[in-house]
Amino acid sequence: MFASPDDARTRLAAAGYLADTATATTVFLAARLERPLLVEGPAGVGKTELAKAVAATTAAELIRLQCYEGLDESRALYEWNYKKQLLRIQAAPSDQAWEQTHDDIFTEEFLLTRPLLAAIRRAEPTVLLVDEIDKTDVEVEALLLEVLSDFQVTIPEMGTVAATRRPFVVLTSNANRELSEALKRRCLYLYIDYPDAERERDILLERVPGLPSALAEQVARAAATLRALELKKSPSLAESIDWARTLLALGIEHLDDTAMAATLGVVLKHVADHTRAVKELDLPV
Repeated sequence: MFASPDDARTRLAAAGYLADTATATTVFLAARLERPLLVEGPAGVGKTELAKAVAATTAAELIRLQCYEGLDESRALYEWNYKKQLLRIQAAPSDQAWEQTHDDIFTEEFLLTRPLLAAIRRAEPTVLLVDEIDKTDVEVEALLLEVLSDFQVTIPEMGTVAATRRPFVVLTSNANRELSEALKRRCLYLYIDYPDAERERDILLERVPGLPSALAEQVARAAATLRALELKKSPSLAESIDWARTLLALGIEHLDDTAMAATLGVVLKHVADHTRAVKELDLPV
């Protein structure tokens, strides 16, 4: 997928993702070693965007499994189309043996593939994104172990489905809970933190067309200032991008205290954070 870390960095940049050296190197190694990539960090720093950028720059299909509490095998892996199976059973001749009916209904026609199985079965380049895995139960991690260890899925009624071409796997986590050591052992690890002001300025210029360089620097420094406060939820990179777009939409060319106070709701989503920022930064009410 990538010839070198520098190649990864250049191609990711062409896809709109400005990767630092650590990120480019880890992405290159994950592709070269065919190892899943576990990306951890605060919400909104570009973990999901990294998977999208890899898919875009390698002309791969992006298959996304959005994790949530209560996610189970039927939503992550596969399930049978029970309604269609029931109709087939009802339509079967009365003198047909059950064994034959059983074999008829557990076939490809009745299989509903979910993201994990869909990614395993693809012969074309594929990026499998398992997003926010820390929101799932521990049982889902156990389900992933077979997929990430051997890149295969066992369907009792049909046998084992092995990958003909391994997908590039990205797992993201906001570190809301500790992931199992068994899962971590199978992955390369990358931590993405909030960027420094200079790199955030470059990202803003890349992601917000028409943004003046001076205004991009002001937004980046303002976001860094807000993150230094003891807030319930610090502004993410995605929110600073929205902030820059908001200023452009309002025709604001300079982010002074008045402009910051007027647009603070774009980056701070809790009333306590808003109140603290106004007080500590002495912004006009």
